[in-house]
Amino acid sequence: MKQVNDEKKMIEMITGMFPKSKQRLNKCFESDAEILAFGDKKLLFTIDEFSSEDMFRDSDPYSLGWNVAAGGISDISACAGIPLFYGHAMVVSTAWNKDYIKKFTQGIADVLKEIDTAFIGGDFGKAKDWHYTAAVIGKAGNKLLSRKGAAVGDGIYLSGKIGLGNLEAALKFYSHDKRLKIASNIFKCRFPLRLKESAFVSEYATCCTDTSDGVFNSLNILSEINGIGYEIKDLPYVDIGSFGAVVMSLPKELLLLGEAGEYELLFTVKPQREQVFLDRAKQEKFTFYKVGKVIDSAKVLVARDREIDLSSLRVRARDFDNRKEYLEYLVNYLKEQG
Repeated sequence: MKQVNDEKKMIEMITGMFPKSKQRLNKCFESDAEILAFGDKKLLFTIDEFSSEDMFRDSDPYSLGWNVAAGGISDISACAGIPLFYGHAMVVSTAWNKDYIKKFTQGIADVLKEIDTAFIGGDFGKAKDWHYTAAVIGKAGNKLLSRKGAAVGDGIYLSGKIGLGNLEAALKFYSHDKRLKIASNIFKCRFPLRLKESAFVSEYATCCTDTSDGVFNSLNILSEINGIGYEIKDLPYVDIGSFGAVVMSLPKELLLLGEAGEYELLFTVKPQREQVFLDRAKQEKFTFYKVGKVIDSAKVLVARDREIDLSSLRVRARDFDNRKEYLEYLVNYLKEQG
């Protein structure tokens, strides 16, 4: 295991060295996208880079293109914003041919068409390994959401099931394993676009973030920013992910704890508004999953009729020399907890 790096302190050091703008309305880490005052309006800005380190499979170029664009848009959704302009830096692998690049680009283009967002240009290059940077400018919706605002008693909700991103990573990591080969060939992972859901959620949520780094990390972000804890249970894992965990003799909780995200919305709702929220969601044909509640300070996962203390699980994948060591650490942690 490598020496643990405090990423938060590193980011704070870096951002602290740059000149500040009075037009920036949020502090560092307070929201998924940056919130900027622009005249009498509020704009949103986000930039994200993706590479093979994100553990996206590259066997289907269309899905890969879709996923990097959907991931880039996700921060705007988490703020209940409306994306307006999209730019990128596309560095393709020298191993990709023209047909691959065309299908990859089509995946990106179809995301933008789906959400009616204009492409405004970018940069193109080639390298041995691909990497892709998405930059998005949006505007505020009816009500902006940030990561701040959760309080004890609030219900914790997700806009989709848990584990799609970690399943995608597992299918890549275990691509050599015959037990998962059939599933890997059949299953295509395409991350959701949650703009409609975010607009609806903004009427009820007290705070919101996306699950781009996995649900567990997103819960911890909300916990730290709001000074609260959480109790989660009855989690809605993706079916094929649970099946894959059984096949590989791995605990399905890895779908929760792993850092490969599914780009869903994780948000909180005040208890007195939960029933109205759920009733209206049903009327509008939205599906949301209650995964727990906000509590004072502990971090508890209720699973298999036992409570698992997550408060001491503070490692990140980058703290390890390789992913196998990271997965073994998580598996052992779960075993030690009961």
